[in-house]
Amino acid sequence: MKVELKTWAGLGLATALTGAGLAGCSGEGGEDGEGAPTSQAGEGGEAGEGGESGGVGTLLTQQRLVFMAGHVEAGLALYRAGESEMAAPHLMHPVSETHADERAGLEALGFDPAPFENVSVALEAGKSAAEIEPQLAAAEANLAAMRDASGADAAAQIRFLMETAVAEYTIAVPESAVVDAAEYQDAWGFVKVARDIAETLDAPKAEAVRETLDQMLGLWPQTAPIASDAPAPTGQVSALASRVMLDLPQ
Repeated sequence: MKVELKTWAGLGLATALTGAGLAGCSGEGGEDGEGAPTSQAGEGGEAGEGGESGGVGTLLTQQRLVFMAGHVEAGLALYRAGESEMAAPHLMHPVSETHADERAGLEALGFDPAPFENVSVALEAGKSAAEIEPQLAAAEANLAAMRDASGADAAAQIRFLMETAVAEYTIAVPESAVVDAAEYQDAWGFVKVARDIAETLDAPKAEAVRETLDQMLGLWPQTAPIASDAPAPTGQVSALASRVMLDLPQ
């Protein structure tokens, strides 16, 4: 499927398509933090605290929440698929000092570090996901509870996640192969969170949004976002994200 660049330009996503200002889990493990698309005025919520221009600290609190959730969802899926080594960097976001800016302001929404710390300890101990499924479920439940408490506009959150997912996927699959597995996994996580949020979307085309997000998720392997030898073209991901954006209430 061919992406229409003029459509993206009209939506203001040219920066997202080039991946400018966004770095994902590459190099995670304690060295460098990661940037993210800068929050836009008028999307609701308070501006994020601290952070340099284009960094995660400049995002709205509600955006930081779903940004972190996308990483965690990718990590949980990989952990459950038996890929603990690949899961670890993603699951460090809620507990690592490297990602402290990402968590700023989330305490007010009910952020509970305990289940995430438990998962981190289990990872280090080499426990399987099956052994700690209650802790994994508790981490997911805390993310969902924070989303509910945030009172964020579902359409605005999905729009942000689509921008971020396209930017990450563009970095991960610049041509016909996955060159950055972590970014490929992150992109899946953002689409997964968008699909979860879409369940609460109350809009004329809400069902169309959900169906398109299901199609997007189908572009990754079914069980977990493990890099494929034949990944979907970036244009296909971009085109589906564009369709989601156009079906969202403006």
